Amino acid sequence: MMKLNFMLIDDSEIDLLIHERCIEKEVSDAEIITFIRAENAISYLGSLEGRSMSEFLFVPDFIFLDANMPDMNGLEFLDAFSDLKDTKLNSTKIYMLSSSTSMKDMIDAECHTACSGFISKPLTGEMLRQIVSESNRTVFHNN
Repeated sequence: MMKLNFMLIDDSEIDLLIHERCIEKEVSDAEIITFIRAENAISYLGSLEGRSMSEFLFVPDFIFLDANMPDMNGLEFLDAFSDLKDTKLNSTKIYMLSSSTSMKDMIDAECHTACSGFISKPLTGEMLRQIVSESNRTVFHNN
């Protein structure tokens, strides 16, 4: 059984809670870290650089990122993430999660090299299973 690490970035604490519960319900061995501010998430990810995996670092397998946040929005986060040079983050998959119905938001996310896809909120068990299975990792509770 493989442990999966999830990073949730959203300025809505309610959305964070909903998505956290969804992951806990679907993924048997999930480690979850949440950020209300995208800049803090980038600072954390930047702090991983140069540190060894033997330090029990939390390196996210998946990042679910809100599109519309104050200070640093989802696209700005993707740009900042792209500037990080840490190879530990090479297999991290980032999904833009948004309540936005803006076609521009969807296209911007889909076209960004750091983004693996655009998902409309809320995250559902079905979406989560699809995302994790596409990454060839099987870790679901047997419902």
